[in-house]
Amino acid sequence: MEKAIALSEASGSFRRNTPAIGVFVAGDPRIDAASRQRCRNICQMVADVLAERVKLPDGSPAKVVWAPTLVDGEPQADLVAKQFQDAGVKVLVCAPDTWAFPQLSVISLLSQFPADTPINFTCGNSGPKPGVVFAHAVNGAIMQYGKLTHLNVGTWPDTGMNPVMTESTAQALVDWAFAAVTTQALKGRRVVVFGHDSMGMETALPHVIPTRKQFGIEITRLDMKLLADMLNKKAYDADELKAMRAFIDKHLGKRLELRDEADSERFNQSLALYLITRDLLRDLDAIGGGFMSQLEWGSDLRGIPLPVADAMESFFNSTFDHNGPKKPLPFATEADVQALLTMVFFSALTGGNPPLFMDFRKVWEPWELQALAQKIGFTLPKGEAWAEKGLVDGDNSGSASFDWAAAPGASVDEIMARVSMPLADPGYFPGLGNSVHYVSPGGLEGIAGRLMYSSLSGLFSLSWDEATTADVPEPLASALCQATTAEWPHTFVVPKYATMYEYKHYPPANHFHMIQGLSPARLEYWMDLNNVLSVTPWAARPSFIEGVDRPIPLLYLANGGETNAKLMLGRK
Repeated sequence: MEKAIALSEASGSFRRNTPAIGVFVAGDPRIDAASRQRCRNICQMVADVLAERVKLPDGSPAKVVWAPTLVDGEPQADLVAKQFQDAGVKVLVCAPDTWAFPQLSVISLLSQFPADTPINFTCGNSGPKPGVVFAHAVNGAIMQYGKLTHLNVGTWPDTGMNPVMTESTAQALVDWAFAAVTTQALKGRRVVVFGHDSMGMETALPHVIPTRKQFGIEITRLDMKLLADMLNKKAYDADELKAMRAFIDKHLGKRLELRDEADSERFNQSLALYLITRDLLRDLDAIGGGFMSQLEWGSDLRGIPLPVADAMESFFNSTFDHNGPKKPLPFATEADVQALLTMVFFSALTGGNPPLFMDFRKVWEPWELQALAQKIGFTLPKGEAWAEKGLVDGDNSGSASFDWAAAPGASVDEIMARVSMPLADPGYFPGLGNSVHYVSPGGLEGIAGRLMYSSLSGLFSLSWDEATTADVPEPLASALCQATTAEWPHTFVVPKYATMYEYKHYPPANHFHMIQGLSPARLEYWMDLNNVLSVTPWAARPSFIEGVDRPIPLLYLANGGETNAKLMLGRK
């Protein structure tokens, strides 16, 4: 009699949900031996490109496997599917170089994977035994039964046993693979949020069921009382707290504003809160966190206001702390869950770049900049985009990654030399503590945007634009800071396509976020794979920019356009 097999009790460390990419080639048994070997060589070439360049959300290399067996028909489809399943493959890439037959090959293999498994067809625009003909055939066949696929008709030589794809072909493939691996790697993961939606700002709501349904991410909710109790119990390593304080003292010196020993103790509480929260997030294997703070933690005089958590939040979003280099752990102030999800996805899509949390604080149109400049006797420079178009002063009391105080590649010493920690505004934060302040340098390029949710569609949308930070010279930079809250971090953001009129009327919330190293195509692939609506209502932005945007999937073209198709998919 057969008996059930008991698994070993889990102990120690393990790597969870690390999806592998499986690369294979569809073939035809009638193709000659040399062409079949060329197919294998192309399969390995594609796999090597992915292995060299694609990273998991934590920045570690993605596992890539490839099948020397050409998928000529059902038996080969079964074999390769089983090999891929055993290797943990959750992302599929087919790289055809000859004709084949869709149902006998790819569809037979694909049917053995979950319906939401991402699949990409990357081929050269070949003539002799055209894999591109097969790519169009299989892409069209799969579209008919409502599954999303992505087609990358690239370029590699039509002849020769070891062709090499062009850089543009490789980049399109890599962008898609980042999006696919991010999608699969984050399923089943969790974020941890302390408190409820801050100050009743319902743009911050934790939409637990929609988030689980659309992204596969869980939202663990804990009460801030737990953190207050653990602070009171001193549930942290006292020696590590001393080391963390020494790190701040070394790098900031007098730029850490303290009036007396009581201020110093309050700041130590903020650092202790980082240690406590870090350990809780680690115990729960979380990929992100959030902290409500206002009003109950630090602002409600009916209770006992506690110090602000700004330093804690900034450390979480940074690539270092007192222990040395680390991966950023996206962390949202004011328990803004939609902000947190935005930063989790932004960071994951870049293999772990530090995200930026900002208030959508003050939009400066050109005429307003001109008026302020005249008031302080400053002449606006000509030819500068920020002076001619305007800018947004992004600043918030918490969550600003220290990395955004300097250019990429800066050392910890260089970054922290630009940071100060003034006392928190006692009007907003009677629990006191210290804010974080810096002004981001100009020339930081990336994507600025934010997720939003609507119960009408039951879907998340992403409002986004390419953006660059502005290098505003003194004394105008200081005047801009003084016009809002000077003690907080400031990043002057210039969107690429949105006008300031559009930008200030269409934001989905009071917070927005920025990431460096994320291309529009990669973001669009991710939105496709997660059925996120793309919101770019900027009149100056074309609906499609060749070489910038990803090719529009055939499934969308056949179903009334991208937005309509996504709405239809959301009803499935």
